[in-house]
Amino acid sequence: MRKPMPIDESYRFDEGLLISTTDLQGIITYANRKFCEVSGYHKNELKNKNHHIVRHPDMPKELFQKLWETIHSKREWAGLIKNLRKDGRYYWVYTHITPLFFNNRVYGYTAINRPASSHEIEEASLKYAQMLQQENIQKAI
Repeated sequence: MRKPMPIDESYRFDEGLLISTTDLQGIITYANRKFCEVSGYHKNELKNKNHHIVRHPDMPKELFQKLWETIHSKREWAGLIKNLRKDGRYYWVYTHITPLFFNNRVYGYTAINRPASSHEIEEASLKYAQMLQQENIQKAI
């Protein structure tokens, strides 16, 4: 279970790639050592769990809808994502998600993440806050 942390408690990593693979439903089939280190989870805590185990609640639903529409149509998706660590802190990544093919059929997805730059985080934070505000307005209607 996640321990609540202050909203401004970030976790920074400056090097390395976080790599994970999932099946078609987003269930984690592989996570590399760096992914485990940065997310705060052990490999056995991630395997067979939905990838949104690391999804931060500040992320707009619309962004993930577009992400899934893109990769379900056999195309790659790239963008910034704010993730939630097991200890409640958050971290930002620039992620590139690629469908995995066998015999011309998609059987899963690979996400390769690098550290997000301060500039990228600043831009994404503003954009995502606006998207969340719009989502909240839509809910209220």
